[in-house]
Amino acid sequence: MAATAAPTAATEGGHRPGIRLEQLDRGLVAASTGEGVFLSWRLLGNEVSGHGASGMIGADFRVYRDGRPIATVTNSTNYRDAAGTAASEYRVAPIVKGREGRRSAVATPWLKSFYDLPLQKPADGVTPMGEAYTYTANDLSVGDVDGDGQYEYVVKWDPSNSKDVSQRGYTGNTYLDTYELDGTLRWRLDLGVNIRSGAHYTQFLVYDFDGDGRSEMMLKTAPGTKVMRYDDRGRVVSERFITMPREDRKAGYANTDDYRKSAADYFDYVAATFAKWHEHPEVVAGRWPATLEQAFGIEPKYRYPLSQADAEALATYFVDVYAPARSGNNRLREFNGYILTGPEYLSVFEGATGRELQTIHYKPGRGDDGLLWGDYAMARIEPGNRVDRFLSSVAYLDGKRPSAVFARGYYTRSTLVAYDWNGRRLKERWYVDSGHVPMANPFNAGPHGVDGSDPEYGRLTTQGFHSMSVADVDGDGRQEVVYGAATIDDDGDLLYSSFAEAPPQSNFPGQSIRLGHGDAMHVGDFDPDRPGLEIWTVHEGGRSAPYGWALRDAATGQVVHGGYSGLDTGRGMTGDVDPSVRGVETWSSMPPDQAVQAGLWSARGEYLGRNAPGTNMSIRWAADMTTQLVNGTATTVLQTPTIDDHRRGTLLTAEGTLTNNWTKGNPGLVADVFGDWREELLTRTADSTAIRMFLSTEVTDRKLYTLMHDPQYRVEVARQQTGYNQPAYPSFYFGSDIDWSKVPVPGKR
Repeated sequence: MAATAAPTAATEGGHRPGIRLEQLDRGLVAASTGEGVFLSWRLLGNEVSGHGASGMIGADFRVYRDGRPIATVTNSTNYRDAAGTAASEYRVAPIVKGREGRRSAVATPWLKSFYDLPLQKPADGVTPMGEAYTYTANDLSVGDVDGDGQYEYVVKWDPSNSKDVSQRGYTGNTYLDTYELDGTLRWRLDLGVNIRSGAHYTQFLVYDFDGDGRSEMMLKTAPGTKVMRYDDRGRVVSERFITMPREDRKAGYANTDDYRKSAADYFDYVAATFAKWHEHPEVVAGRWPATLEQAFGIEPKYRYPLSQADAEALATYFVDVYAPARSGNNRLREFNGYILTGPEYLSVFEGATGRELQTIHYKPGRGDDGLLWGDYAMARIEPGNRVDRFLSSVAYLDGKRPSAVFARGYYTRSTLVAYDWNGRRLKERWYVDSGHVPMANPFNAGPHGVDGSDPEYGRLTTQGFHSMSVADVDGDGRQEVVYGAATIDDDGDLLYSSFAEAPPQSNFPGQSIRLGHGDAMHVGDFDPDRPGLEIWTVHEGGRSAPYGWALRDAATGQVVHGGYSGLDTGRGMTGDVDPSVRGVETWSSMPPDQAVQAGLWSARGEYLGRNAPGTNMSIRWAADMTTQLVNGTATTVLQTPTIDDHRRGTLLTAEGTLTNNWTKGNPGLVADVFGDWREELLTRTADSTAIRMFLSTEVTDRKLYTLMHDPQYRVEVARQQTGYNQPAYPSFYFGSDIDWSKVPVPGKR
């Protein structure tokens, strides 16, 4: 592995002095088209010197075919060579003040407008219940793990029995592979049996945290997590478990432990919890009922402390009578496959080799199976649900170096912790904890929308989303963490938690209530005529939320415009889909049979009609800087994704591929991973033997540096795989009517 010097202020990309971003190569790609060979390459952040009328000013480029110059490009970073063939070899070189710089590596044309990165699919498996499962490629991330200026690709493998946290049953292991672009598998991480598989459990960060020019991987692990390394022929040459903390090894924990619970195990767990009811801190403090009979609303029958037989009798009543009476979904005799006990870790791995660099305890630990988190409090009893909701992101909290941010919980107790990595050790930067929501009865309460016990962070509860964005919302050069309907300042303080007055038709007319939880969140400069950034969110609180959709000022959290729905508004998206309308359009989706006015809005809140585009994923694909949509929703049968333009129709049908996560319908990744400033579509082939990478081949006349050299966009790409995948947005207004004078010049204030 070649060593690479750490980036310096003179060579790095970024829009503020001192901020660390990757040193990327030219990223030249070539694709065969019906009109010749299309070429696309990067303008790097440090090559930009100012603004022009139709793009950024900086390096121009000379294009070489087979060693001979064929064109000089000044107004873009792409070119179509009508005389090119599949056998042609291309290079490009920057020209600055008339002097030619280093030529790029050679690129030969793809046979089509896509490239297949070969994958090595994990073997199928069988659960302890005898259920067979297979694997498909799922979420993706990128990072330069070896310092050569090219991205490597991290692929998450999802078993066919992966589940939402509220669903019963065993899951297969989750795997994470790191590949070179040619399909060379560097290493595989097997998370083991003690990490459940699903969208909410494994949020993995791939980023250069210590500034040495090479990306690390950071994520939640557990006993049994192991690294497998491969040789050039794809054969396993080593397997090694993570290093458990010394205190855990002394306590008897081992990497061979299996904490998955069968239905019988779960019943025994409930009985053991009941047997110690009198010792629970909330009971001792008088905040919870002194007896389980009081909690269940039945006549007193047992003496406390409970005997084992009495604890089992109460557990039987709870599982067979009390829980089913609250909801038909409470089939706790079928409750299996959950991990409710055992150690939880956070590990850092070397991106190039998978070498474990450090493993620490995950903060905070679960504490219990969700009893304190409200998992038993509502009609639908869901042990292990609210307690096991995880998010992660990267943030430049000091305006210079990237930090890792991990979050646990968002419905009730909400926590975030930020770490810095210096190449040897993790150092905690700050910790945010709302505290648990007070409940008079953990088996019958309404824990959502209630302040947590912490005096500073208590208003953070029920504001988190299924993703977590990062942006410099207050313009101080340091990034904040946009935690759904609340925002954490760069120093860990609560910048704001958004409340609004509930309308008359809601459940709380006239009261100031939380905007609350939702599924989709977007942070960017959506209105070019308003200063600063905006946040577009949709909310699922129904009649208990003041808005179904809202555009907020990112600096203050105040609603600019929005609408009440009274229903779970499940999806929302933004993009410049109509260039005749000023600014970026926003939209939400509602069931078609609902009378609620949902649809498309301008950045200023003007209603543009119900004919809104899709909400699976957006992509910057077109030459004119409008936004397109990746559509691939499926409920029972997975569909081939398409890239659709709101005016022009379908621009690409990604034949032979499928999206992920059923109704979420998202590809593996949408990001500017090579070529010019436009985004590539990375999605799995139907049989998961490859990641198919699609490249836009429209020639542009707009010149912009790679989006990966905008700090907000880069960290948003790093978090795209978190929870419900959402698009990455740059820190500046991006649309067909872009004002180039307001696009930040990397490295300058």
